[in-house]
Amino acid sequence: MNNFDYARATDVADAVRRIAADANARFVAGGTNLVDLIKEGVARPSRLIDITHLPLDRVEDAADGGLRIGALVRNSDLAWHPQIEARYPLLASALLAGASAQLRNMATTGGNLLQRTRCFYFYDTTTPCNKREPGSGCSARDGVNRMHAILGASEHCIAVHPSDMCVALAALEARVLATGPEGDRSIPFAEFHRLPGDRPEIDTTLRADEIITAVELPAKCFAKNYSYLKVRDRLSYAFALVSVAAALDLDGGSIKEARLALGGVAHKPWRNRAAEDALTGAPATRESFARAADVLLREARGYGHNDFKIDLARRAIVRALTQAAAGTPQSQADKRIR
Repeated sequence: MNNFDYARATDVADAVRRIAADANARFVAGGTNLVDLIKEGVARPSRLIDITHLPLDRVEDAADGGLRIGALVRNSDLAWHPQIEARYPLLASALLAGASAQLRNMATTGGNLLQRTRCFYFYDTTTPCNKREPGSGCSARDGVNRMHAILGASEHCIAVHPSDMCVALAALEARVLATGPEGDRSIPFAEFHRLPGDRPEIDTTLRADEIITAVELPAKCFAKNYSYLKVRDRLSYAFALVSVAAALDLDGGSIKEARLALGGVAHKPWRNRAAEDALTGAPATRESFARAADVLLREARGYGHNDFKIDLARRAIVRALTQAAAGTPQSQADKRIR
């Protein structure tokens, strides 16, 4: 059993002071991932710093016409927030596709960004895992890897990022706001999560002594032609085999701008600018969507059990873009794929 101390932060500055003073301390809010990690012996914090009373639970207008989402806004509150539903329905749809209603009622925006990967071997402390114990090896490469990465993996790790919300945030070009001893900074979403490389134990570019305070959405919201498509083993609560956040800005039958991000395929939400460029100026047709899928997946690689994910991703991309172009987004109430 891992014994730990408990403290409650009184404000953001206090939270930063406390986390900077103890390298083994961890912030806790909803705890939907951290508690699992502690129970499994994967995380062994010396202290939990409760941040649930900090004033970071609001959705507010941003100066540039976008929205600022506080780090402690609950996933359920965010999914049903009037401005998110009206202006950023892609994000609302992704949130409703993720987890269960009970978990969404507890999970926070900041915590969602910091989820650890859902690899069987990462959670099993009896097996080698470079993420858990650097240098010990990756059991998944030659093991049961059906859920694992087909893009951006390395010889050290083939785990995938589990979030649905983050896939939509990647497509929307959000920014992550953080505060630490050196002050505030704004991190482009594409630079927030890391690929594994030779340091798979480091998930993000957030420093150990920083706290996420908010996520900012830009003014451009793709509220009309979008879809969030999640393919999973069962329609109830399950992580994605492949998910696709697709958003289009159309001019008649042609594409002025495209956003395309995938989940369930890499160590981070996978956005591919080359695939988006292939769509820009093209007609909004199945043939254009298939070409974009080929561009996005040209470096995809399976590891045996997950070889099927390459073709699954290709078909999911075409389906999601078709839904977006038609203005008929995937329903998260009736999750059957039409």
